[in-house]
Amino acid sequence: MKRRKFLRNAGVGGAAVAATTALAAPAIAQSMPELKWRLASSFPKSLDTLYGAGEVFAKYIQEMTDNRFQVRVFASGEIVPGLQVLDAVQNGTIEMGHSAGTYYFGKEPALAIDTALPFGTNARQQEAWMRWGGGRELINEVYKDYNIHSMPCGNTGAQMGGWFRKEIKTLDDMKGLKFRIAGIAGLICAKLGAVPQQIAGGEIYPALEKGTIDAAEWVGPYDDQKLGFNKIAPYYMYPGWWEGGPQTSAYVNLAKWNELPNSYKRIIEAAAANANTWMVSKYDAENPKALRELVAGGTKLLPWPTPIIEAAFAASNEIYAELSAKSPKFKKVYDNWRPFRNEEVLWFRVAEGSFDTFMARMSAANKL
Repeated sequence: MKRRKFLRNAGVGGAAVAATTALAAPAIAQSMPELKWRLASSFPKSLDTLYGAGEVFAKYIQEMTDNRFQVRVFASGEIVPGLQVLDAVQNGTIEMGHSAGTYYFGKEPALAIDTALPFGTNARQQEAWMRWGGGRELINEVYKDYNIHSMPCGNTGAQMGGWFRKEIKTLDDMKGLKFRIAGIAGLICAKLGAVPQQIAGGEIYPALEKGTIDAAEWVGPYDDQKLGFNKIAPYYMYPGWWEGGPQTSAYVNLAKWNELPNSYKRIIEAAAANANTWMVSKYDAENPKALRELVAGGTKLLPWPTPIIEAAFAASNEIYAELSAKSPKFKKVYDNWRPFRNEEVLWFRVAEGSFDTFMARMSAANKL
């Protein structure tokens, strides 16, 4: 009897706990503010991975808040031009953005390090610096001047080296070349004699088609095939030495960020981390097939000639010294980033590099 009574009471107690739990969740949700924000992307909808990461980011926020925090994503040019996303977030025209710091190099050179520096880190090394090397804190010191809170929200992995109408064999071939390339990489190419052009992604094809530019770099095979560069420029160079692991970032207007409850801030951070992993893994999955199709279709795949890439490396170090002398903010971030990169390269030489080199050799010998 006592046992039956205990079980009966326990069942009532369990039901009461379950009922309390069931009531608690809606109560917590109801304490969350209902928000409807807009996010402007620097990327066109046709690029389902670069643009898509913004949608993944927004969807995560909405689902984790039971749709109380809604984020509507706008493609490049829909409400602001692709290269003006930072300005729109800074001014409060929109609450959020998905862009790349290197696009705003002209405002402050340090912002380029938020994306990638030529001959810099790969995707994993960039993430390691951001999380464990002080990168997040240093970069957000810079963005604070623009009324923005930033966080990593995607990475393409190592990029390709661009599409060219004519084959690039020597440094002389770089002279006068009108090359679509952004940020600090443009300064390096200028030192080699090229004429850099910064053009948003959706505008590259018509510029290349009309002959406004002679060459263009974007991301890699999956995106480049979608944009149709192979129809105009037959030579596809590799690697993109200027972007070994370029990161895209989510921007939040700083005043709006400070108004958010901590739970929403954590959800946004988690959403960005999720989009970060989603983007790089999707590119890693899609690029091999796209590259095979491009080569099968007649694309001429060529490595950068060693003298050119070595000249670019030397020019990059000259430019970093010049920028450090001109911009205290660049110097502060660069002086932290550079030794971290150097340590990462040493480590990757030992394990990752030797493993990758061996596997590449087995692949070349058709032994895989």
